[in-house]
Amino acid sequence: MGRTMAFLRALLRTARMARHSSPLSAGLSADDAVLLDAPDERLSPALVAAALGDYEPAAKLLAVTRDAAEWEDRDRYLGRLVAFARNRDGWLVDWLAASPRDPDALLVKAELAVRRAWESPARVERLRDVGPLIAAAAEADPRDPVPWRLALDHARGAHATHTAFEALWEQAVRRCAHHYGCHVAALRYLSAAWYGSHRECFDFAERAAEDTAPDSLVQALPARAAFALLLDSQAAGRTTSVLEDRIDAAADLAIRFSAAHRPGDLWPAEARNLLAYVLLARGRWTEALEQFAMIGRYATSFPWSSVSEDALGRFLDARDGARLRVASLTPLRDRAGSGPARGHYA
Repeated sequence: MGRTMAFLRALLRTARMARHSSPLSAGLSADDAVLLDAPDERLSPALVAAALGDYEPAAKLLAVTRDAAEWEDRDRYLGRLVAFARNRDGWLVDWLAASPRDPDALLVKAELAVRRAWESPARVERLRDVGPLIAAAAEADPRDPVPWRLALDHARGAHATHTAFEALWEQAVRRCAHHYGCHVAALRYLSAAWYGSHRECFDFAERAAEDTAPDSLVQALPARAAFALLLDSQAAGRTTSVLEDRIDAAADLAIRFSAAHRPGDLWPAEARNLLAYVLLARGRWTEALEQFAMIGRYATSFPWSSVSEDALGRFLDARDGARLRVASLTPLRDRAGSGPARGHYA
């Protein structure tokens, strides 16, 4: 009898999921339509040209962001161009040969050197060697905060003292008080894995968010602090009860940030991916599913690559998990209590 009842419950549970999962998929992009780290319409031509060995579109793109002080876009584009150059840097070599003092070429060169140094077993020594490259990029355009984000990342890996890091931070925020990349670099320095603690990360992130507009990327900074804590706790098999209120508050803040941008917008995609992860970790299935709908087809490597080598597969699995969780919690009858139509089996 017990086995029969368990089997019956399993059948009913599966039927409930099947009945409700299809409508819940209405706002989600099809699996084969989801893109990982998709470039926008400005970056895409530069990447295509770089693949063909032509650096000029990348040079023009970074020059435009520098001239227009589009620092967030500049930092994003830099990251994607450097990721490409890690395996195919012929276009960068040609660019530096043609314009060795170009501020944008120097910035790409410095970022690439920093990333390669981080990957080296002799990381600290390699990072110290690339310090002059960062200084050259910073001196090439004193207005630009992005080289100072590089300097902050470099300082963390080179074991800079708090005093040295604070001096770099002052230079960074003097150029752009709310630059997201610089704030993320500072948050990493303050992390429990490096020179601070989870509480210090939350303190820093929450105060930074308080000073920015509702549509600023810095509004998602507390969610990054929450993610770091969740990841650390999961790895150690601990609970996060002490800071659960702050995790949920960070998620609430990121939800408001997400709502300030249109659904399917590429600009806040990474913040929305991060938010979806945090909401799932907190068991907030319905809100997580809403964020997956807001994400649309723009999956991002972060945060999924932190928990899986297959970032896109992990994104799709997480999205399916949220959808099925919500389906399993949805009553078979609607809230008005209407049953099946007469003349049909229940």
